[in-house]
Amino acid sequence: MYRYDHYDHLIVRERIAQYRDQVARRLSGELLEEEFLPLRLQNGLYMQRHAYMLRVAVPYGLLSSDQVRMFAHIARKYDRGYGHFTTRQNIQYNWIELEQTPDILTDLASVEMHAIQTSGNCIRNITTDEYAGVAADEIIDPRPFAEILRQWSTFHPEFLALPRKFKVAINGALEDRAAIAVHDIGLTVVRSESGEVGFKFMAGGGMGRTPILGSVIREFLPWQHLLTYTEAVMRVYNTHGRRDNKYKARIKILLKALGVEEFTRQVEQEWADLKDGPETLTQEEFDRVAKWFQPHAYRELADSDVAASQPDNRAFANWLHRNVKPHKVPGYAAVVLSLKKTGVPPGDATAEQMDFVAELADRFSFGQVRVTHEQNLVLADVEQSKLFEVWQLAKSKGMATPNIGLLTDIIACPGGDYCSLANAKSIPIAAAIAERFDDLDFQHDIGDIELNISGCINACGHHHVGNIGVLGVDKDGSEWYQVSIGGAQGNESAIGKIIGPSFSAVQMPEVIGRLLEVYVRCRVEGERFVDTVQRLGIAPFKEHVYATPIAAGELVGEDHYA
Repeated sequence: MYRYDHYDHLIVRERIAQYRDQVARRLSGELLEEEFLPLRLQNGLYMQRHAYMLRVAVPYGLLSSDQVRMFAHIARKYDRGYGHFTTRQNIQYNWIELEQTPDILTDLASVEMHAIQTSGNCIRNITTDEYAGVAADEIIDPRPFAEILRQWSTFHPEFLALPRKFKVAINGALEDRAAIAVHDIGLTVVRSESGEVGFKFMAGGGMGRTPILGSVIREFLPWQHLLTYTEAVMRVYNTHGRRDNKYKARIKILLKALGVEEFTRQVEQEWADLKDGPETLTQEEFDRVAKWFQPHAYRELADSDVAASQPDNRAFANWLHRNVKPHKVPGYAAVVLSLKKTGVPPGDATAEQMDFVAELADRFSFGQVRVTHEQNLVLADVEQSKLFEVWQLAKSKGMATPNIGLLTDIIACPGGDYCSLANAKSIPIAAAIAERFDDLDFQHDIGDIELNISGCINACGHHHVGNIGVLGVDKDGSEWYQVSIGGAQGNESAIGKIIGPSFSAVQMPEVIGRLLEVYVRCRVEGERFVDTVQRLGIAPFKEHVYATPIAAGELVGEDHYA
């Protein structure tokens, strides 16, 4: 993985010193909150309902074991003993004291981490496939390009005050596991007929108030022009993006207003002045970065039938089926450590669990950990012969729930429990649904299904692309929940459709139950929930959900980390 050079260390040290002075002036009263606000946001610090929240950057979701241990240290020393992994592959701490934040950033810098550009109207964390470098269907490893984009975009003077925040995702495999279609820029690695590596370039995707799938503006861009073409897109957006209305400021609104053809014409015109200029990537520059992502020293092994070693262990077999993913190197596998145990807020990990994950990484996965945008963790390089041992260890820490891709593998933002922007709570809804459907046999029968929850229209829980999406809304000062179905991420991305009027919190588990009843009754063999929705449309689901009143029940899960 990438390591800081002299310039990286210098930049981060100087930023911390600058910020430490800003905090001191805020605490002394020299800076008013409205003056301090843009300064703290530049360092990933938000004011939420109860305390400050600090968002730490995890570039393209890749961590060393030492960095994970630092996360545990911060959770213990400065927070309440846990952290929250987000849908942008970052980590957030929700109970931070302002005067301690410079010390936290200093601690992070000791393991080559920071919180720069995790907030503000700038280019945010570049995300990618959590199986990058090991996926069997990978064309090329996208991480060197993600790192090149990270270095280029960090402190880029032209793009630090964009009309709105800007998100980029890159996928290097045949199957899109980076949700590129709902990003401001989505990149897919492709090969030309002659074998040349390049990118299919999408722009204008996004969720939030106006969910839109991105449009392809270039079918093939040679890799050497990644930065020049991205800069051309950014310049068109920076010039014409709206600054008078933040709700209409994203690039998706500009692209829709101009139309794909006109937007592309302006980008190509801008690119004509940049193409073959000094930001054109050379093989030498690519190799400089790519050397940090060379394959590990894998042993020469053969694939084995791991399940056969424990023929009567159904729990282990279930875990192998759901939490273990194929690896391009024979004899190895990628292991997903579930952060979705029933009763725990989705994406949360305690300091003890983070220390444990770091230990697992050192023992079994070359000292590295991945963060997924589904809010789980991955050990990407586990020898198949060690899988049973890893399962036993993970189970002892509550991180082996065999539910990856199933109903209780819920994606959820922190919601109204923490976020001052939220209209409603997300975590209690996730807890109530998880408890209602905690039977793993039932979940395995239902099969692949994605349930995503957002506490407000900003869509941090990616509800628009959930097979079932739940959105918290404010209804006369009360918390209600709007439900959509049919959303999907990946190669067949889709925006879900709202089924009808919203529901109270206590009704939500029953709503999910009724949706599943229609699916079980109407599915054909091998058909996933989202396939059934797309085949039938929302009408039969809507009819069944609203056919009879849903009685109010008791909402569980209110006491998370109180």
